[in-house]
Amino acid sequence: MSYAKHAHAYGQASKAGLSGRELEAAVLIECAADLQRGVMALETQPRLLDEALAKNRKLWSILAAGATEADNPLPRDLKANMGRLAIFVFNRTLDLVMKPTPEAVQPLIDINRNIAAGLRGSPA
Repeated sequence: MSYAKHAHAYGQASKAGLSGRELEAAVLIECAADLQRGVMALETQPRLLDEALAKNRKLWSILAAGATEADNPLPRDLKANMGRLAIFVFNRTLDLVMKPTPEAVQPLIDINRNIAAGLRGSPA
């Protein structure tokens, strides 16, 4: 999906009345699902995983930038943890570009799902 399509989807979700937390959770779940589809199609359509990894990396770039801004009201330790998670996501993504394996993708899927559950206030 292109950047324009992502921006359009984000705008549509905003219009649907989702709060910032709900929107972030929805996009994290969407990226987790894309990663899962990419893993399932790895043998026949490796491009799907590449696209899902790029989309997830962009999302985490946005999340990390927002979480680490000085005026972000999150507690300092939570901002630091988000930054560390983002670094892990970026490093794992680079590893997967070089050598994609289903087992190596699973932590990215789990992180997205767990963060989304936390944003929604529900257990993972």
